[in-house]
Amino acid sequence: MLCFNIVLNYNFTKHCCMLKINELYIYPVKSLGGIKVNKAYVTDRGLEYDRRWMLVDKYNRFISQREVAQMALLKVNFHYEGLQITDKTSNANLIIPFQPLTQQFINVTIWDDTCTGQLVSEDADKWFTEILGINCRLVYMPDETVRSTDPKYTSTDSITSFSDAYPFLIIGQASLDDLNDRLPQPLLIDRFRPNIVFTGGKPYQEDTMDTLVINNITFNGVKLCARCNVITIDQSNAVQTKEPLKTLATYRSKNNKVYFGQNLISLNVGYISVNDQIAVLNTHTAERFMI
Repeated sequence: MLCFNIVLNYNFTKHCCMLKINELYIYPVKSLGGIKVNKAYVTDRGLEYDRRWMLVDKYNRFISQREVAQMALLKVNFHYEGLQITDKTSNANLIIPFQPLTQQFINVTIWDDTCTGQLVSEDADKWFTEILGINCRLVYMPDETVRSTDPKYTSTDSITSFSDAYPFLIIGQASLDDLNDRLPQPLLIDRFRPNIVFTGGKPYQEDTMDTLVINNITFNGVKLCARCNVITIDQSNAVQTKEPLKTLATYRSKNNKVYFGQNLISLNVGYISVNDQIAVLNTHTAERFMI
């Protein structure tokens, strides 16, 4: 615990080298594989296409790797007709159109939030049900759906997609490197499902970022990201172990939660790209972002 507090209170504002985006990721279907991109458009609710689709169960509640680790084996890529989903186990493919094929809308639940989702197609429902072995349906978030972020941490006009709570997650490569130095076997960044990965900083520098600017787009730090069992699932084979939660709990825990990475919101829109510089305008101690 002592080590964690030292890290959190460290002031990196004047003592860091240049920060720049090293990797960008979009996760079109919530809890399925991500797409690594060189450039992405920042919208009012996250990166374009990020978590605009979601699988729901028979109660219209979201489904994630927390309950169905096999979802890690469903890889996603862009296709000229929409999204291409590939099951690594069977090599079965599905094309999801960018626009749903139905005009059916249902209320869906993500944690404590309820919002409107649009059913994509019967073919998509059938495909995912057969692949995952559970009764499920695929929904899309139309532009008309407004899902607010937690007003306790953000302004009342801040919105997000089908993400867990906030539109962006940022992690420093130095933070992953520091964690890997403590682990028996190093992990890839895909365990943590970030949108923005940056280089040039010190370990856990993202903890204290309050206001940052990338290519004239302003982002605000919301709160540190409390991690769940998804980060213990190997994204290449869906095998689950105790790491890295076990190790992170020894130096990145507070109030029975384990933290890694920080959630962000954006104040305007535009493109960000790999190699873009990150200017940190303001910082705070990370305890401000914890619950």
